[in-house]
Amino acid sequence: MSSMTDVVFLLLIFFMIASTLAKQLNTIEVKLPKGEGKTENRNTVAVTITDSGRFYINENRVNKNRLENQLIQALEGGQTPSLILRAEEKVAIQEVVFVMNIANKNGVKVVLAVDIP
Repeated sequence: MSSMTDVVFLLLIFFMIASTLAKQLNTIEVKLPKGEGKTENRNTVAVTITDSGRFYINENRVNKNRLENQLIQALEGGQTPSLILRAEEKVAIQEVVFVMNIANKNGVKVVLAVDIP
């Protein structure tokens, strides 16, 4: 009988610890530090794709056929070029892959921007 009590006690401890850890993973609040200086990577460009199929580099509208050339010009001179890709919800995946292929071919790091609900 005492061995059954030990097993039940160990199961109780296991589930108490597991439920505590699972609960903490979803509720971790982190306050990030605020920076006052400039970022090191000054060579970041935002590429935006709208639902209507328009491409923008930063705020400038760009023709899809000239996107690669203008993107390379915008990223020239930086040590670690990176691209922030902003695509609206209903943009075809082919358009996103098109931009990612350009970045991959030219050694540009891609960060996909999303909206958090």
